[in-house]
Amino acid sequence: MSPQRIVVGLSGGVDSAVTAWLLKRQGHEVVGIFMKNWEDDDDSEYCSSNVDFVDAAAVADVIGIEVEHVNFAAEYKDRVFAEFLREYQAGRTPNPDVLCNAEIKFKAFLDHAMRLGAEKIATGHYARLRQVDGEHQLLKGLDPAKDQSYFLHRLTQAQLAKTLFPIGELKKTAVRQIAEEIGLPNAKKKDSTGICFIGERPFREFLNRYLSHEPGPIQDDRGRTLGRHVGLSFYTLGQRQGLGIGGVKERGAVRGAGDHAPWFVARKDLSRNVLVVVQGHDHPWLQSATLTADATSWVAGHAPVPGVYAAKTRYRQADAACRYESGDAGFGLRFEQPQWAVTPGQSAVLYDGDVCLGGGLIAGAGG
Repeated sequence: MSPQRIVVGLSGGVDSAVTAWLLKRQGHEVVGIFMKNWEDDDDSEYCSSNVDFVDAAAVADVIGIEVEHVNFAAEYKDRVFAEFLREYQAGRTPNPDVLCNAEIKFKAFLDHAMRLGAEKIATGHYARLRQVDGEHQLLKGLDPAKDQSYFLHRLTQAQLAKTLFPIGELKKTAVRQIAEEIGLPNAKKKDSTGICFIGERPFREFLNRYLSHEPGPIQDDRGRTLGRHVGLSFYTLGQRQGLGIGGVKERGAVRGAGDHAPWFVARKDLSRNVLVVVQGHDHPWLQSATLTADATSWVAGHAPVPGVYAAKTRYRQADAACRYESGDAGFGLRFEQPQWAVTPGQSAVLYDGDVCLGGGLIAGAGG
């Protein structure tokens, strides 16, 4: 690839730092941009954007590139956070990282980079790209433990045409090794795990500020009341921690599960404001053989042909073999093996081998 002007999203982490260094070494004109996406209570112990910007600036200094601090907080609040709250209020569990990529990193950031005269943007995502017959394909990253194609499945042909993922061909261990060898100050910085606007803070405490909540009963699969929930929005299917009903021995255990088998959230009955829990990880109410999805987004710009594919219904899940059928408003999947805790609001992402085809939001699941 001949030298180009490439704008790199520098987060302060090691992945984006090595991304920028690789491109600079290839002879490109590299400009770093640090995106500030959240302003509320940014000086609290949980938000690290100030520290991250210092790290990004230190990295830019070592690599020998300029770094610009850009504030996308208003766009983030309008396009990502508002939708995030709407989904939670409706009883679903959204994935803000998917939304952030579609609306901020590959829209607001991409637009800003183009205004700076960039020919391409690059990020530190673990994913790969290739062109086949003029079509841009999104592929899994080569490190199966770090692959982030799931979060990128909403990207369009126009966005992918302007994007590079330089570390998608590398393992995370190799990225850290490069960072150490070239003396990057953040070579040993641990990966961030929290949602960008929540950081590492307690999740329920954060949502409590923004969502209305009405306490109600927690019931088991036989309709018996075991306790009280603090508001349905604060729970997700498959959740085990924070239910406040641990060790309810005298309630009667599921046959074969043992008296102390853990309880899991299985259903949220919005009409009755009831949180339904079941005992044991393998309870039938936690298993789904089918799902329906809407709000579809296909990388190629059109839906794939019906047939046998693989899918993920959550990040860090092994690909699950399934039959895909397209519908009027979305698509349906039927799995070879039942899937655990399929959660409305999360993304169902379809794969053909290493190729990420796109997906949609899970609307419902069945036996």
